[in-house]
Amino acid sequence: MMRIAQTRVLASALLALAAAGAPHAALAQTEIQWWHSMGGPLGEWVNDLAKDFNASQKDYRIVPTFKGTYDESMTAAIAAFRAGNAPHILQVFEVGTATMMASKGAIVPVAEVMKTAGAKFDQTAYVPAVAGYYTAPNGQMLSFPFNSSTTVFHYNKDAFRAAGLDPNKAPSSWPEVAAAAAKLKAAGHKCPFTTSWVSWTQLESFSAWHNVEYATKNNGFGGLDTRLAFNTPLHLRHIENLANMAKQGLFVYRGRGNAADNTFVSGECAMMTGSSGLYANIKKNAKFANGIAPLPYYPDVPGAPQNTVIGGASLWVMAGKKAPEYKGVAAFFQYLSRPEVAAESHKRTGYLPVTRAAYELTEKSGFYKENPGTDVAVTQMIRKTTDKSRGVRLGNFLQIRTIIDEEFEQVWGGKKSPKEGIDAAISRGNEQLERFQKANSK
Repeated sequence: MMRIAQTRVLASALLALAAAGAPHAALAQTEIQWWHSMGGPLGEWVNDLAKDFNASQKDYRIVPTFKGTYDESMTAAIAAFRAGNAPHILQVFEVGTATMMASKGAIVPVAEVMKTAGAKFDQTAYVPAVAGYYTAPNGQMLSFPFNSSTTVFHYNKDAFRAAGLDPNKAPSSWPEVAAAAAKLKAAGHKCPFTTSWVSWTQLESFSAWHNVEYATKNNGFGGLDTRLAFNTPLHLRHIENLANMAKQGLFVYRGRGNAADNTFVSGECAMMTGSSGLYANIKKNAKFANGIAPLPYYPDVPGAPQNTVIGGASLWVMAGKKAPEYKGVAAFFQYLSRPEVAAESHKRTGYLPVTRAAYELTEKSGFYKENPGTDVAVTQMIRKTTDKSRGVRLGNFLQIRTIIDEEFEQVWGGKKSPKEGIDAAISRGNEQLERFQKANSK
């Protein structure tokens, strides 16, 4: 009898627990998977964004997952989509934009996600040079601007001082870069100048900065029948100059992608062209006084400097998810767009502020005055853009950049002349563009 009574008490207790837990089950958070390619200090930033958003509300939980380099995460996401288990949000670098735009059925335009979720979304609130790159010809924003960067000139002020150079005056022209590199070498620097992302810094941004085409059809914005056009006398002159600097040990090539970044942060290389997004790493890890300056240019080129082009990445929303999940995505994007959140991200990373309000808030805070050079990326990008300088949007762009790396490595190593390297890169690159055109023409 006692055992039966105990059993009844236990059953009653379990029922009470179940009843008490029922409301909590109904209020279970909706998980949003976010795949990204941010490592180091930038990975910490991404994790903090997710953590702060999750703490700001109770309905959704963002789960950030590092999936390797940009090209690795994009490849993983495509495979996951085919298998039916893609993330909700995928960070894609600007090189993959045309490919994502052509992936109809795999993505949902961000403007559509926001509208369907009933979220407030004003495309004009975003920095035009950034938003325009991720907008379709019909005016619909396709992806959410996130970590947008541009090319800048980083330099080691301590190394400049030791070489007898003015630490508060960076070279503004390419002839001045060569002259500064010679002084640094004479002072004992084994790596006076280097660069990351060769195609992005030395061809794509270089072209826009000088207001010349990198590719026809307004750099790919005007149609799939675009072809590479960086074989002008100006482009040849620049690659010849870099090749001569390489022969003299003034320019030291440190590898593809952003491999050169750490050589600057460690103090090994004294000057470099690279991403404004390197700021977070420099701020945290560099043991020397450093400066950020505009990209160098050739003063005799009419109209130069113009504006540099976008880099970094945006957030794409993958198709095939449930309505409540898309509401969570919309809520997260609204959070990232808050002026105070966007301004803090800009100040922490060196990436561009994604909204005008974030830029104005940063300016009012006195951040640019307290941290000279941090406004360079913004001022380079907010100038009036032309058809030749609004950016480069090509299909198979990742393959084209790899081809450029391959050919220019032959040039830096003295195995091919600059003209041979450029001609081969254009010929092989155009084959990729033709392939993309055939695959995506209606």
